[in-house]
Amino acid sequence: MPVRFGGVSDQLPLFPLNTVLFPGIVMPLHIFEDRYRLLVRDLIALPADASREFGVVAIKVGYEVGARGVHTIQRTGCAALVTEVTANEDGSFEIVVIGRRRFHVESLDPSEEYLRADVQWLPDDPGGDSPADAYEAARTARDIFDVYRDTVEQLRGDDVLEGETPDDPVDLSYTLAAALVLGLGERQSMLEAPDVVSRLRLGTSLMRSELQAITAVPSLPATTMARTQWCPN
Repeated sequence: MPVRFGGVSDQLPLFPLNTVLFPGIVMPLHIFEDRYRLLVRDLIALPADASREFGVVAIKVGYEVGARGVHTIQRTGCAALVTEVTANEDGSFEIVVIGRRRFHVESLDPSEEYLRADVQWLPDDPGGDSPADAYEAARTARDIFDVYRDTVEQLRGDDVLEGETPDDPVDLSYTLAAALVLGLGERQSMLEAPDVVSRLRLGTSLMRSELQAITAVPSLPATTMARTQWCPN
């Protein structure tokens, strides 16, 4: 299952989930369904120098497991590089992946046990009217995120992010997308943002709205998530 970066890929295996993965974000997964156990075994069987990757796409309609299964998926997803695999006695796996880069699903192949897709890789264009716009948007977003982190930590007792906040506009945009307490639709909108400036500005707007809501009604945010771990590799 080779993947060519820089254009349309050979077929990329897909793993539909009720979450959104972003580039640079570390995500642990428990693999227990037969079709995804097969996916992991197929990845393990690849040559040592091959990239063990699959695509994570959010489920639009349907469920991760069960007889009904996935009916519709989002067409924008993120490639996941497998960095750790632990086999369990019952045949399931614990894996750790890191998000690599975004893609758009061009066509689906449902003929095998798990979905495969031809995908178009999506660039991270800076956006804005000048090269300085991304850095200005990043400065604004970072300042508000510092307030957001402190506020949410005071409310729920733990931080939304492990480690320091990235300075690079691209890395910061994806860190915000993963770390903010958002619904699935808002996360998908962050992933689909056409450029870095748009993603940073959307994240800034969402943070401001959430901070206003917390000020008006001081309580825990409606949606909670695990602490985000960001990786620059």
